[in-house]
Amino acid sequence: MAETAVQTQCTEILDRIGEVVVTDRSTLETILVGILSDGHILLEDVPGTGKTLTARAFAEALGLSASRVQFTPDLLPADVVGSNVFNEVTTDFEFQPGPVFANVVLADEINRAPPKTQAALLEAMAEGQVTVDGESHSLPEPFVVIATQNPVESSGTFELPAAQTDRFMLKTSLGYPDRDGERELLDRRASRSTAEPSISQLCTREEITRLREAPESVRVDEKVQTYIVDIARATRNDRRVATGVSPRGIQRLFEAARGRAALSGRSYVTPDDIKQLAAPAFAHRLVLTPDGRVEGVSPAAIIEAILETVAVPQLTA
Repeated sequence: MAETAVQTQCTEILDRIGEVVVTDRSTLETILVGILSDGHILLEDVPGTGKTLTARAFAEALGLSASRVQFTPDLLPADVVGSNVFNEVTTDFEFQPGPVFANVVLADEINRAPPKTQAALLEAMAEGQVTVDGESHSLPEPFVVIATQNPVESSGTFELPAAQTDRFMLKTSLGYPDRDGERELLDRRASRSTAEPSISQLCTREEITRLREAPESVRVDEKVQTYIVDIARATRNDRRVATGVSPRGIQRLFEAARGRAALSGRSYVTPDDIKQLAAPAFAHRLVLTPDGRVEGVSPAAIIEAILETVAVPQLTA
């Protein structure tokens, strides 16, 4: 698929979603990059900022199936992945798939589920399959988890283990719209007769497949690859960081950067792609030391500080 065709189609997708979701364009681009790059996205936001609407809008615009799972402390793994149910007619147990069997799964307030349920979702995210009673069941392609967690309320929550946060390619936030954005939200609501806006399908399944294949042909110069590695290794040497970026995290930034280049209509990755995606791809993978937590420094701020110290490669034409 030609670079210009990929850019044109991605622009149409973002324009259409921007008609129903009021947020920064860059946030929507980050989510689309994750989808193009075969990654999962973690949204950290307070309630009411449009997380569910955003996930549904992407699914509808891309012509993909979608489901929503409200995570609660009493949620069981079977409530997510499905279970074997006895069929009285055939006298056999038949597998009844759970809501995880969708192309786009919104895992709402994922940190409210107990660790056992989180582990069931981890297998789905890591392997593209679930195992029930010793039998594996493949998930549909594409398979993208858009998970949310509330950064304010911690009562009744279970902290996501590092193994699970490491499975998310990117972490971002919708945030509150500005004053004009919130006015636009009301204007849009006044112009329609339904509480929730609808969005028409823009892509066929074949087009989505081609869009997701496009990043694989994007070139990444050796100097840019070294730049990614140097940033990641710098996180392991920061005194405020107990656990730095993993090798998996390095690969995920590499893949996301190729997705961003494809979205921008380029056949190559630039250092600017790395700068733009370093915090969304790396910050949630950092585990701070007690001193770092006491200082109140954020992982994103650490990444931004590292970007100021690591030399930016100069590419020749």
